[in-house]
Amino acid sequence: MKKLIIAQDIEERQMESIRQAAPGWEIIAGKEPDNWEDHLAEAEVIAGWKKSMEEKALRSTTPLRWIQTWSAGVDSLPLKEMESQEIMVTSANGVHAYPISETIFAMMLGLTRKINAYVRNQEQKEWAHSGLKLEIHGKTIGIIGVGAIGKETAKIAKAFGMTVLGVRHSGREAQYVDEMYRTDELHDILPRCDYIVITVPLTEATREMFGKKEFQLMKESAFLINIGRGETIKEQELIDALQTKRIAGAGLDVFEKEPLEKDSPLWEMENVIITPHTAGSTELYNKRVIEDIFIPNLKNFLEGKEPAINLVDYKKGY
Repeated sequence: MKKLIIAQDIEERQMESIRQAAPGWEIIAGKEPDNWEDHLAEAEVIAGWKKSMEEKALRSTTPLRWIQTWSAGVDSLPLKEMESQEIMVTSANGVHAYPISETIFAMMLGLTRKINAYVRNQEQKEWAHSGLKLEIHGKTIGIIGVGAIGKETAKIAKAFGMTVLGVRHSGREAQYVDEMYRTDELHDILPRCDYIVITVPLTEATREMFGKKEFQLMKESAFLINIGRGETIKEQELIDALQTKRIAGAGLDVFEKEPLEKDSPLWEMENVIITPHTAGSTELYNKRVIEDIFIPNLKNFLEGKEPAINLVDYKKGY
């Protein structure tokens, strides 16, 4: 009997949907390694890849043919080894569009309307204006990486009457984006933006794409939001830009090293909002991965086709 591992705790009704899609398969489910570690050498499909699976699952003698990740990013996977063994990988890209776009605007509005300052005041029982003056309506937002998250962010931005500038590798136009630019045109838009939102995956092309030069090009009144990967920013150069007020503030969900070290100056900055890589968290996460991505891909796989949703291109790295 062929084996399918789901290394997550899922609801019984979701399990039943998978059973119906894959009749005759043995399905092993559960987040804890005790549930699946003895089955790794025999699994043809693994959903919810874990680093600890590498040694047993990636042997050349295993039947593993397809991995469905439970995250959008695949930069932490041993992609070269998976490619060499002709294992297909699909990501959970698209699952995060609603929760992360909400986090982006929570950060943008929090910084604009001084909510972070007022929370600090509340802790001190201090009744203070704190210099509130900015508003978000009619401003310009630059979205760096117009995938599912970027598109949803652009859609929400239009409700605030914002001008939306987008940057994507292809330069291909997208709905709700007023002007689209290629990645090599990034510097052209930075001086125009009141908000810069980074949503790109981590690849060799995006690693450290923001540093001192990019911060110098930004408006002194501009805010930076990063919910993609911490390594897309040179963190010390961001700290310098914030300390010298080269830019107005930042909302950060991701960092070069996680957890963020306790001695990082970012913790103490009044113009920074920090969340612990939780921007994509949602009550609907498993439901969306299973129903919108995994089961449609599973049906394709069982018909002898490539999974159609979020198939990773090894050459691009995502």
